[in-house]
Amino acid sequence: MASSTSSKPCGPSSDIEEFGRLLISSKRILALCGAGLSAASGLDTFRGAGGMWKNYDAMELATPEAFSRDPGLVWLFYSYRRHKALRASPNPGHYALTELSKIMPGFITLTQNVDGLHQRANHPREQLKLLHGSLFDIKCFSCNYLQQNNYDDPFHPSLSIDSPTDDRLAPSVLSGAAVLDHSTPTIPPSDLPHCPTCTTGLLRPGVVWFNEMLPQNTLNEVDSFIDDGPIDLIMVIGTTAKVYPAAGYVSQARGRGAKVALINTEADDLGAIGYLGKDDFLFQGDSAKILPEILKPVIGELTT
Repeated sequence: MASSTSSKPCGPSSDIEEFGRLLISSKRILALCGAGLSAASGLDTFRGAGGMWKNYDAMELATPEAFSRDPGLVWLFYSYRRHKALRASPNPGHYALTELSKIMPGFITLTQNVDGLHQRANHPREQLKLLHGSLFDIKCFSCNYLQQNNYDDPFHPSLSIDSPTDDRLAPSVLSGAAVLDHSTPTIPPSDLPHCPTCTTGLLRPGVVWFNEMLPQNTLNEVDSFIDDGPIDLIMVIGTTAKVYPAAGYVSQARGRGAKVALINTEADDLGAIGYLGKDDFLFQGDSAKILPEILKPVIGELTT
């Protein structure tokens, strides 16, 4: 005898009303955000096509070894990134997440982005977990000094951008392999900002560099949230979650009962999401436009 089949499609739903019913009934939600959320604000990930700066591979500058070797050069790179991020503005997707966090105590946003746009959209910091730190947090390379949300541009007089075409801060026009230009201007350590607490250590951007551990307090806070009870929904926004440990949170949330909603421009490679079933959701497109629409049943019409 042939088995009966449900009339509901086997794949994920894109029904906004159906998602709204889930959203309204949810008490605990986790949002995992990636670079795609900031794309509508005009910011690209430096891993992508813009991954060259002054003929350097940008990923090679994002290490503690690079800072030890030439802190002035690394600071110039990050001063350029801070300047670019400050010229961008939070988009409606950031503001929609902010509104949801204000209304729903059991909602947290875990972001892989360091661009400060969540913070500038006034997302409550206690519900915002920065997995990779922030360009606008400043810490000491030698001690535990930390300053949060410093949006000064320039951060220090030695890092001033004199004009939009300042040669020290311009990205490379090359698109191929890095060709190290050892004539790139740098800044001597004596002219760089020093720690106001220990006075001897150099200040550095508060981002997590390659070869560094992720912030343990952030990992503990997210783990505690996941362990605290069932999770109704995990929204994966602007990323297909390929990099661990962020990618692992999808399966952990699923293990706590969560349905998955992917909001992304691409949906061909699901990364650690693995699959989207009939109880999950897929909204393909610009997250800055989609988030205010699908979160409307709880946050109402976004006015920002």
